[in-house]
Amino acid sequence: MLLTTAVQQFFFRLFAFIISIIYSTSGGYTAPSTENPINTSRDGANVVFAALADPQISNYMFGRYPVLQAASDDLHASECDIDAVLLAGDIAENGLAEEYQLVYDELSGLDARYICASGNHDIRLRSYSQCVNRFTSFANALNEDESMKNLSFSEVINGYKFIVLGSDKATFEEAYFTDAKLEWLENEIAGENGKPVFVITHQPLKLTHGLPTTWGSGNNEGAGHIGDQSDAVEAIITKYDNVVFITGHLHTGLGEYTYETKGKAHLVNLPSLCIENKDGSYNDAGIGYMVEVYDDEIIFRARDFAKGTWLPDYDIKIPVAATTVA
Repeated sequence: MLLTTAVQQFFFRLFAFIISIIYSTSGGYTAPSTENPINTSRDGANVVFAALADPQISNYMFGRYPVLQAASDDLHASECDIDAVLLAGDIAENGLAEEYQLVYDELSGLDARYICASGNHDIRLRSYSQCVNRFTSFANALNEDESMKNLSFSEVINGYKFIVLGSDKATFEEAYFTDAKLEWLENEIAGENGKPVFVITHQPLKLTHGLPTTWGSGNNEGAGHIGDQSDAVEAIITKYDNVVFITGHLHTGLGEYTYETKGKAHLVNLPSLCIENKDGSYNDAGIGYMVEVYDDEIIFRARDFAKGTWLPDYDIKIPVAATTVA
């Protein structure tokens, strides 16, 4: 158990008790369909991973938990090997240990690497050091090791690099990256020599994915994105071939705002997993992507994990650009 104090354990047990009452009075949990289990669309995938964002499991908004439970059951019932599960931030609504425990209890146990990016909800309500310790403890428990030391890191899975960019200080909505962190990001990307690389941060670039409108802030161009370093991050990721920039934060459903290109970069904004989405053509909770990486293309296959169904109208196919290494 991730909970380390008697108080945390008490509130976790109380929350579990409340959920059990809600289940018993509302008809209980609805399992996803097993008619179309997770599988690859073609043979020869080099890496397969789930791409999810914004579960925001809460100790008082109980309706999110059964969505997580159904999505987790769908992942555990996969008929293909899942190499990684990517969580693009806002894993816990309030960054509470009890909330992380609920996510751990559902998602753990897959034979996969868990790639966890922090979001603003994960780090905004207490000291930065405490947030880092709590978040890394959660991620390391999932992976059954101590590999995650801070909120920014890179990891290679089946030959493909995943770079997670986490905020260097606690902020309420935006992120903050030091100059050293931005230099690290560029070096990590440049070192791949044009091979597909996945960069994950919680907040998207400014004026992408329908911002600022999709943040609900009218014409306020300062809302909903990374923050002051947005232009710096954009300058780095857009000049290299085959960079896929994966974000969340906006709770925007599948549709016109999900995918776009900027420079050479491919930008994918993930919907919320456990909260009803908005501004898309498909806004149900429970949605995200299964990603298949091949030599010639990267396929984001849209899925309603809570229902166990594919959503092919919202698939994204990204061609892998040929590169010449000097």
